Amino acid sequence: MFELVKSGGWLMLPIILCSIISISIIAERFWSLRKDKVLPKHLVAEVWNRVKQGTFKKADMDALGNDSALGRILVAGLLCRGQGRERIKESIEDRGREVVHELERFLDTLGTIAAISPLLGLLGTVIGMISVFSAITTHGVGNPAVLANGISQAMITTAAGLSTAIPSLVFYRYFSRRVDSIVVEMEREAIKMVDVLHREGKV
Repeated sequence: MFELVKSGGWLMLPIILCSIISISIIAERFWSLRKDKVLPKHLVAEVWNRVKQGTFKKADMDALGNDSALGRILVAGLLCRGQGRERIKESIEDRGREVVHELERFLDTLGTIAAISPLLGLLGTVIGMISVFSAITTHGVGNPAVLANGISQAMITTAAGLSTAIPSLVFYRYFSRRVDSIVVEMEREAIKMVDVLHREGKV
């Protein structure tokens, strides 16, 4: 393996670095975008029942805000309780934008890796072919061994770049779609909270 990397030349270093970063982001996003962590089931109903019963304390508010992405949005609505539907909705939307930004964390980096990895591989191909033509100019075409280094560099960097880019692009698309799905569900749950807080304010 080391000899293969060595044959690819110095451009293998940024390609390998890109692959390590990509794998780290993919693992982190799988962990952070777990549905039970982001959107706990029946959270709105549980929170509202405790609020009505008077058992929802300041410490519970802090815990809710630290527990999940949906929890942070619900806290924003609860803090504006009794201030009117539009104010509650505005507060939830503001907090929602912050939460969505956090859910999309590192996705731009993953998308960038998907874009630049094949370009790094292509650059390696160009450099390898330059080496081949330089060897031809110097030694002619009579000795294939002289041409082998440039050709191997061209092929190895191209393969490494594509091997990094393809899974990066696949998971970038997957996580982007997953975030979109989570946002839709959070909006649905947040609207439930807005409605119950608004109804309570009318009572």
